[in-house]
Amino acid sequence: MPEPGADQIVNVFNRCFAGAGQWHTRLVGGAPEPFYEPGEGDAGSQILFTLDYAASALHEVAHWCVAGEARRKLPDYGYWYAPDGRTEIQQQEFERVEVAPQALEWIFAESCGLSFRVSADNLQAGLGASDTFRDNIWRRVQDLCGRGLSERAGIFASALAAQFDCGNPLDASRYCRENI
Repeated sequence: MPEPGADQIVNVFNRCFAGAGQWHTRLVGGAPEPFYEPGEGDAGSQILFTLDYAASALHEVAHWCVAGEARRKLPDYGYWYAPDGRTEIQQQEFERVEVAPQALEWIFAESCGLSFRVSADNLQAGLGASDTFRDNIWRRVQDLCGRGLSERAGIFASALAAQFDCGNPLDASRYCRENI
């Protein structure tokens, strides 16, 4: 089966979360850079992802799922971010804060049959993902498979798995450390 396109992932997310209910958040592609815009008043929040990349959509949804209620009221969740070209120390901090979203991204990718690739997001500096970063992502996935996902992440992973007929995304045996 071919990998899903970003538009299919957008449709699944928006069916789950775009309504005027508890989360009132839309996933929107085509942005030059990923960004989260909190809603004000009756306007819902928006998760913007890069161009039409399915992996970018899943990654940005993962950040949304990790962000608590207070952070979801802040532009781009109030997160620290240093762009491409980070120093080694900045890269270590990036890897520390990216374990949780990249672990969720892997589960979401598995939920819809999309290939997952760890992102060091630092091409200019030539610093790829460290083995420690890869190990930590794999361990976090194993932990999530054992204890379950948060409500939003669980809703999204289940909806993706149902839409793309991909089985149980929380089967820990599906995740092989050597594949990332």
